[in-house]
Amino acid sequence: MRYAFYFSPGPGEALADLGASWIGRDAATGRPVDHPHIDGLGASGLASITGPARRYGFHATLKAPFRLAEGISEADLIDALEVFANAASLFDIPSLVIGNLDGFLALVPGGSVSELNSFANSVVEAFEPFRAPLTERDIERRNPDSLSSIELKNLLRWGYPYVFDSFRFHMTLTTRLPGADISRITAAAETHFASILSRPVPVSALSLFVEPEPGAPFELHSRTPLASDKLRKTA
Repeated sequence: MRYAFYFSPGPGEALADLGASWIGRDAATGRPVDHPHIDGLGASGLASITGPARRYGFHATLKAPFRLAEGISEADLIDALEVFANAASLFDIPSLVIGNLDGFLALVPGGSVSELNSFANSVVEAFEPFRAPLTERDIERRNPDSLSSIELKNLLRWGYPYVFDSFRFHMTLTTRLPGADISRITAAAETHFASILSRPVPVSALSLFVEPEPGAPFELHSRTPLASDKLRKTA
């Protein structure tokens, strides 16, 4: 089993519903979701470009999937998650926009990312003691020859190339697209997510996802509210 810490919107939130219908699966329930019919991109076309995103669930990676270190139990991880969340503060992502990340479309921040990046950095560091070292096969899977020297150092030290200065918050929407298709599919994504684009997105919880067995779809294990959100709800 592997675990991962993600940002994911709460069940029933507009962003969660739009994301689940775009990728075709709800990680909170494990159930498939019908793709919408969008002008310029039919349901079958959408299904063909969202396969990997569908397996991982609609999310943004904060700490990439990892196996538990020797001697660490899931209960230990949950206890640490509670401690972390109780010390963390609610904040907003100023907005989300459709971005092109080397041919992959994703929802990315449209404003300042300093608070978001600081939060992501703290997640990486806080849960590092719970991560088992990568195997040689894990490292090869990341195609290390294609990584920059900093990304390779990150991979070997933190288990993931894209952390700290290499981190880019993104909620993956597609596989890598041919250049000729990017404009059309970007327009379709902007239509689908129009109601939430350019609006603040609260980061009010830290989501723990699990991969029950290699290659299985990732499932939402829990969303643990951050301390300030707990206080707000009980006030």
